[in-house]
Amino acid sequence: MTAPHGLRAIPTDDRAWLMAALGDALAGGAPVLPVPAGTDPDAVARLQEAELPAGTALVVRTSGSSGVPKAVALEASALRASADATHERFGGPGRWLVSLPAHLISGIQMLIRSEIAGLPPVFVDGPFDPGALLAAAETMEAERRYVSLVPVQLSRLLDLADEDRDAADALARFDAVLVGGQSVSLVLRRRAHERGVALRRSYGMTETAGGCVYDGVEIGDTRVRIRAGEVQLAGPSLALGYVGDPALTAERFLTEADRAGRPVRWYRTGDAGELLGGMLTVTGRLDRVIISGGVNVSLDEIERVARELPGWSTAVALAVPDPEWGERAGLVVETEPGALPFAEVRAALRERLGAAAAPLWATETDAIPRLAGGKPDLAALTAWIGRVRDSFRQARGGGPADPATRRSPNEEENA
Repeated sequence: MTAPHGLRAIPTDDRAWLMAALGDALAGGAPVLPVPAGTDPDAVARLQEAELPAGTALVVRTSGSSGVPKAVALEASALRASADATHERFGGPGRWLVSLPAHLISGIQMLIRSEIAGLPPVFVDGPFDPGALLAAAETMEAERRYVSLVPVQLSRLLDLADEDRDAADALARFDAVLVGGQSVSLVLRRRAHERGVALRRSYGMTETAGGCVYDGVEIGDTRVRIRAGEVQLAGPSLALGYVGDPALTAERFLTEADRAGRPVRWYRTGDAGELLGGMLTVTGRLDRVIISGGVNVSLDEIERVARELPGWSTAVALAVPDPEWGERAGLVVETEPGALPFAEVRAALRERLGAAAAPLWATETDAIPRLAGGKPDLAALTAWIGRVRDSFRQARGGGPADPATRRSPNEEENA
């Protein structure tokens, strides 16, 4: 069944048009597809020609952190439920400072919340600049002020706050600093706490209309369960499904009867996690688990531990084939002064997570490629490491091909 109105592709740089279109869609008008500059016109045309689930108000493409973006259909009631639950948890509506891309759910939900609250958002233009963001924050006139960030942005803001008292005060004046997209390291949380930042950690995705679990606890009418180690979510903010992919929709969204026999629709996140004392802890992606020497190893867990170590806050773990172990982990990290030597990082990972989790190598880069929402571009990193390994193989005449700019000389005999 097609939507009653044609899908409208709205350029995200035309903010007035986008806000008006979103308001119309929330009121039952034509569904909206936010389109950033540089989007393939053929991809937009295919979505406009595709059959939409009945009730679609918004189509959002996922970030594509796995390399394959998906188009998610959301209805107006799901968007409203998400926005209302956020404002309820924060103590009321407020004005949002927008520094995230408006074609991703993290960015567009700030526009949805603003539209519902009747408080126009404030936009920060250009590449992320912590000084410019805080300057824009000081111009906001509202009883409550909110901002949504990704961890790398929060880290840069805290770096500025460490050097500038006025910046620290401006950051502390936000009523909530919502951070999601990736896990927030313990080091980053401690730094935020020391600066008096009203940090709120968000967990959610496009398929849940954005964050639906804050600081480990469900917001609104969201429900969480763990099945076979996988985090599954239910509630009024769930998406209708994937545009043009009924098979994937059926695979990721399932309906089961509850104890009273009422049907409940669940979304299978693909994330591993656990519930302890009613609080959700997400430990990583199920598809980011490798088998190394017969042992299951979570690349996300390797990253989490490595990022707590001095100078390794940007570490990204990748899987590489190994003739003896099957697969091994390697690390890519942005160059940081005063970083702990790789040998000590490897020893810490070995002690915390076991020998199979000890990375084979680590290599530095000036800047880790990132997606529009701030997540590391794993596909680009994997391709780059493949090229580096090939160059090492050629240089060594077909020998081992490990990029080892921080590799411990004795690591293999200690593996």
